[in-house]
Amino acid sequence: MARRAGCFYASSIMIHPSLTLCADDYGLAPGVGRAIRALIAAGRLHATGCMTISPFWPEEAAKLRPLAEQADLGLHLTLTDHPALGALPSLAPDGRFPSLGRLMGLALARRLDRREIAAELERQVDAFEAALGRKPDFLDGHHHVHQLPGVREIVLDLAARRLAPGGWVRSCWEPPLAILRRGIDPLRAGLIAGLGIGLRRRLVVAGVPHNRRFRGVYDFSGRVPYAALFERFTAAPGAATLVMCHPGEVDDALRACERLTDQREVEYAFLAGPQMVDSLAARHLTLGRLPRR
Repeated sequence: MARRAGCFYASSIMIHPSLTLCADDYGLAPGVGRAIRALIAAGRLHATGCMTISPFWPEEAAKLRPLAEQADLGLHLTLTDHPALGALPSLAPDGRFPSLGRLMGLALARRLDRREIAAELERQVDAFEAALGRKPDFLDGHHHVHQLPGVREIVLDLAARRLAPGGWVRSCWEPPLAILRRGIDPLRAGLIAGLGIGLRRRLVVAGVPHNRRFRGVYDFSGRVPYAALFERFTAAPGAATLVMCHPGEVDDALRACERLTDQREVEYAFLAGPQMVDSLAARHLTLGRLPRR
């Protein structure tokens, strides 16, 4: 059996399509953690990205540890909006990461201090390992920062040294035609996909496992029922299809650090309820962990 571009082939035929649901932001606030743990325990989620910069991380990690065999536990690398774990005189002189817009501007202008960022991301990996006693199963980024120029090179180095065996990296690249056909927030999804081309190419060249398809981008406005969004995000999956989601229970801790609040409860209610099961069953779809080496 040969592997090509992060996926597996047998006699040049792609393996059966797979569908993995991945919840972002574990550890951000207790209410987010409660929702994600409940969904993992129920078999509704098979991956979650952890924010180790959060003050709630050590306690939330202890609660997540018993579920380690039921889902991939990854590191949600953070470089925007939240307090940093260590000193970054250039990027975060006041101890707080910049906005996404500011970070993107610096990255695209090639003005990021890579040594500074590399040291911070190492600290975030250290915090993951210290709390969970294991290496991350995958790497991705809060606000998809892991694919920005000047950051993606560091992520590739971390993937080579600090991932668990068979670990993978999230790729946000999608063909423009697939985004247009889905018809969900195509401008935002297209921008995220476009920024991901460089990382995707590097993952392929380096032979780093990664998802082949990425879905889940929308505006969190609630204008379109989440059941309808979920049906489109999970439609006709190919090999190694990853769907991003953001379930959670809203609490004071979440309101204090995030603008994305109420829509998390909308997602959680759907993912925890019978509608999700019925939606998948009607289309003969099943969820599972992302294919690994």
